[in-house]
Amino acid sequence: MRVEKLPEVIWEPACGPGVIVRALRAAGHQVYATDLVDYRSPDQDSAHWDFLLERQLPIGVQAIVTNPPFKNAGEFVAHALELCPKVIMLLRLAFLESDKRTPILDTGHLARVHVFRKRLPMMHRHGWDGPTNSNSGMAFAWFVWDRGHSGPTELHRVSWETAE
Repeated sequence: MRVEKLPEVIWEPACGPGVIVRALRAAGHQVYATDLVDYRSPDQDSAHWDFLLERQLPIGVQAIVTNPPFKNAGEFVAHALELCPKVIMLLRLAFLESDKRTPILDTGHLARVHVFRKRLPMMHRHGWDGPTNSNSGMAFAWFVWDRGHSGPTELHRVSWETAE
């Protein structure tokens, strides 16, 4: 399986309370963490920042990595692809099931889809106070668009669990 090589400077435009931001920074990446909502998180660099109104990338950014709001996922992906050559989004696997999204799914630039073998635990959700072993009822995957890619999309199965 191909492991994603992420650039040094990343924009996380729907950072929420910072779960993805913390993981990226722990891996040594510089991350601009913004969101429309102010989560009052030390991992959030800026609030009240509407990604869909942005017309350029922050200086130095080479990739957009985010878990967009599901109701705006198609808009987020399309806008990110206009701004940036590498876009990585955590989306419902059902994102693939759409004629409406044909322009962003069938361009040849959707390089890889990394599908989780097991459903994601709910504990990553903001405000979750239920059991940590409770899984989401939805299947998720990391979708990777790359302007340098042309051809069919690769499909990989991945695990969120640490290797034993």
